[in-house]
Amino acid sequence: MGSVLLLALSLAVDAFAAAVCCGVRSSGLGLRGAARIGLWFGGFQAGMTLLGGLFGALLSRSLYRAGAVLSFGLLAYLGVKMLLESFFPGPEGTDGEGPLVLSAAALAPLALATSLDALAAGVSLGYLDGGLLRSAAVIGLVAFVLSALGGALGRRAGQRLHRWAGAAGGGVLLWLGLRVLAG
Repeated sequence: MGSVLLLALSLAVDAFAAAVCCGVRSSGLGLRGAARIGLWFGGFQAGMTLLGGLFGALLSRSLYRAGAVLSFGLLAYLGVKMLLESFFPGPEGTDGEGPLVLSAAALAPLALATSLDALAAGVSLGYLDGGLLRSAAVIGLVAFVLSALGGALGRRAGQRLHRWAGAAGGGVLLWLGLRVLAG
């Protein structure tokens, strides 16, 4: 079970960083918003782990590479957008769209992009102790906790550092995208 916990922590790092970015951009993030972020990221991590485990024999290396390119594209787009909005604010000091609303349209692309590595990890879970369902639950729970915490920390950073927190968040998303692409 220790190996599954270590795997869960390593998979949750990207989700934590993306959740911090969500917290930076959201307005009035409270406990409910942090839990919403955690549910999206944790749910995707667990779900992608299950998919990887169930369909692992069918997944080829080329499909994994296509997932890395998709993940890079989503993270790079969101990172560049966040960087530009932090340095070129729209009317009335906003980014032109206002604060991030924690909707499915906002959270799903990030949750998907940060959980593609869980899909690949799910393939290898047959070799670890604990079984697929139990492992996916641990991975989802760890991602939930770290993502909710990341959202709350991001909100605090956003309140204190304003524009620079947004720029740092965009930079982190770009870095994550490049790291996934380099794979």
